Amino acid sequence: MGFFDFLSGEFIDVIEWTDDTRDTMVYRFPTVGKAIKYGAKLTVREGQSAVFIHEGQLADVFGPGLYMLETNNMPVLTRLQHWDHGFRSPFKSEIYFVNTTRFNNLKWGTRNPVTLRDPEFGPVRLRAFGTYSMRVTDPAKFMVEIVGTDGEFTADEISYQLRNVMVQEFSRMIAGSGIPVLDMAANTGDLGKIVAKAIAPTIAEYGLTIPEFYIENISLPDQVEKMLDKRTSMGIVGDLDRFGQYAQAEAMLNASNSQGGGMGAGLGAGMGAAMGMGMAMRQGPWGAVPQQQQAPAAATPPPVPHEKVWHIAVNGQADGPYGRADLGRLAREGRFTRETLVWTPGLEGWHPAEDEAELAQLFTVSPPPPPPVPGT
Repeated sequence: MGFFDFLSGEFIDVIEWTDDTRDTMVYRFPTVGKAIKYGAKLTVREGQSAVFIHEGQLADVFGPGLYMLETNNMPVLTRLQHWDHGFRSPFKSEIYFVNTTRFNNLKWGTRNPVTLRDPEFGPVRLRAFGTYSMRVTDPAKFMVEIVGTDGEFTADEISYQLRNVMVQEFSRMIAGSGIPVLDMAANTGDLGKIVAKAIAPTIAEYGLTIPEFYIENISLPDQVEKMLDKRTSMGIVGDLDRFGQYAQAEAMLNASNSQGGGMGAGLGAGMGAAMGMGMAMRQGPWGAVPQQQQAPAAATPPPVPHEKVWHIAVNGQADGPYGRADLGRLAREGRFTRETLVWTPGLEGWHPAEDEAELAQLFTVSPPPPPPVPGT
């Protein structure tokens, strides 16, 4: 190797970075043992920024483009190198390429449950997780606040700190939102926007922005979810008596279809299974009582019928309740007519009395006014 070849190897005249990774945020261009030639070419591609550090101080920042490193496009470095006095010598600096593209599909989640007071269930604990994206918008601030002298900085190195900020703000926001737990799934989009807006000032201090923030799931503890499933099942079952009848019919049908001895045998087995199920439902969850321990069943009287009561509208006010006999008396006194508005539990709104079959009879059986006395 010739002497001039050796000297040419000591100077850097082309500076560029071709990123072939998916998580590198900052890459330090190798300058150890070399000096940058005055007039060297700097190539900054789209989605990159180049930051020059000279003698430990932040110097110039270059966006996408092709640059000739001279005094006209390096004002800070020119001042630090005293090139304004005519110096054109090579210089020593550290060059960091910062990836300014968007880093997507980053994960966040609550490490511990968040406790809040739900208007329906009282104190509950929630967990949540989701995804977000981030981008470097201020390379100089990002270098000073986060990277320092790290030669190759990846997204994983900052994601832990960002998760802490997100979880803290999510916990504060969700605890004070007042949104019922059962309605949170329908509001995850709005909640995500609120969290993203709340963490924006803190993230901006790192030279970053969060273009997207998503809440994918908000969940309750397993025990609470099981109780909610039971509550939902009870609501679906509805009338237990009708459900018992349905279960008996299903048992009869399944037993008749599973028997191989013909329809008669299968139907008989099905009826037996249905009767057994019906007895089990009537006897309770502890099974049948042995015959010798069963006491003779006493005749149970039918339930006492409840009289239907009505309210009537008098001068724009609700009056009552009245039984049917009371309404008959009022009808005879002329205080209750066909046009009187009435209401009873189960009736939607107020209706004229003549529209209700039970009350219309009061006006059909009432005798007409007595005839006048002759001679009067």
